[in-house]
Amino acid sequence: MPAQQNKRMRFRVVAPAYPAFNIYSRIARQTTALGPVSVATVASTLQGWDAEVIDENNYRKFGPVDSEGLPDHRTLQVIRRADVVGLYGGLSSTIPRLYRIARFYKENGAITIAGGQHFTGDNIADALKNGIDYVVIGEGVHTTAELLNAIRSGAPTESIAGIAYLKGNSVVMGPPRPPMTDFNSLPIPDFSLVRYARITLFPVGWIRGCGMNCEFCTVKGTPRPAEPERVLEQIASILEKHHCRNIFIVDDLFGWRKDETMRVCRLLADYQKAVNTRLNLTVQIRLDRGRDTELLQAMREAGVNTVCIGFESPIPEELAAMNKKTKPEEMIELTRMYHKNGFFVHGMFIFGYPLPSGASFNMQAQERVRIFRRFIAKARLDTIQVLLPVPLPGTEMTRRLAEQRRIFPLEEIGWEYYDGNFPLFMPDPPMTPAQMQASIRKIMGRFYRFRSMFSVAKNVIMFPALVFTLFDIRAGWRSWYRTWRNDLIRFGGWLILRRWLSEFRKNTFSERLRRAEEIVKRAAPAG
Repeated sequence: MPAQQNKRMRFRVVAPAYPAFNIYSRIARQTTALGPVSVATVASTLQGWDAEVIDENNYRKFGPVDSEGLPDHRTLQVIRRADVVGLYGGLSSTIPRLYRIARFYKENGAITIAGGQHFTGDNIADALKNGIDYVVIGEGVHTTAELLNAIRSGAPTESIAGIAYLKGNSVVMGPPRPPMTDFNSLPIPDFSLVRYARITLFPVGWIRGCGMNCEFCTVKGTPRPAEPERVLEQIASILEKHHCRNIFIVDDLFGWRKDETMRVCRLLADYQKAVNTRLNLTVQIRLDRGRDTELLQAMREAGVNTVCIGFESPIPEELAAMNKKTKPEEMIELTRMYHKNGFFVHGMFIFGYPLPSGASFNMQAQERVRIFRRFIAKARLDTIQVLLPVPLPGTEMTRRLAEQRRIFPLEEIGWEYYDGNFPLFMPDPPMTPAQMQASIRKIMGRFYRFRSMFSVAKNVIMFPALVFTLFDIRAGWRSWYRTWRNDLIRFGGWLILRRWLSEFRKNTFSERLRRAEEIVKRAAPAG
């Protein structure tokens, strides 16, 4: 590899666009992924390197676009030529677009690097055959920095830990890189590196890994938290540089260690008093933390307004299959504790979870829908997300379904459908794949409804009578605001679902699904 030490080089990280029929495009236009920003931030500190991020899902004013309305990478190369391009594979549904971008850059002389949770097992070789020069395995910050230094100096890359590449027609795997633990050695993520974006919801990281070991999840390993002070430093940096108070702490384990979580909450509460402002924080937390009223109160004082909770399912048999110990009745009681302490609760569910072999459980799709609807109404969830199980690369659930020959072939149902809105395997009988997909639309369609628009108008008209006639004006405001906010979101959700359904009807998925079912049925073991 020739040395290029006499000129500055540019490293461009690209987060590929979702497929056109993805329902998450709206929220994606408000935020960005933390991983690409963290990698680019470290790269920008390397001698002789400039770095930038192109988030194709949050790409706005002055960003050149092509005839499809997507970022025009050919023009970007004219404006600011990238020598090395990193491609973020955190979401399997973006992989077809990722490979398309990679092939363009490789054909135009750039070195391509890919990383993210998609790249494991056979997917590594697949990437190296689709325009990728190096695959970064696992956490990519230090690996990418070492790789960029080697590229610039012309040094060999064989000894770099955590990479894979082709040598001839063979995949070469470098030595494994241990997980990071010293997060304080990293610079604070620099969101100014994200070009052409307008970020109104900023991601913040605290804990890497998750010890829950859910068989359907790609986040594994012993939890590794940063110091509580680093959480404050990230949030203060966002407030000072970008004047934004909306923060999403992206980790799955907020509240994992109570003492450290209480420390984070106290730091944030004191900081907000010192700067005379109020943050709007969203966190992901386990449902059972609702038993700890001291923790919940500290979270409210810290500015946590919304909690995202993985309820997964209100069906006991499915909860048992997921190794979840909480019963549906307890789930409702714990949800009430979060509401009692003033939180908005966003409920996340998986519909039609595949049970292990030998499980004796048969339930019609319409009965499952009825149970889901009843639970959601009884728990009085503020917002919901109901997805189908996704056999993500490297998970135990994927291995189990593959052994049972239930996963639809990628030749028919490609990666672009791996977003939770499409059936990807043969479900447990008596359900059919089409019934699975229709069911989540029925559940979400009942929750996110057009008639919520009329409730929004009604609440605006009733605001003075409801709030100012009450003795406790603050409590009246909270009650009114929750109803008004939820109705507004539900109407917005109806618009999103309507648009998604319109795009879906233009798609060829139904025909693809029919062919995929036939292939799987023919391959199923006899008996």
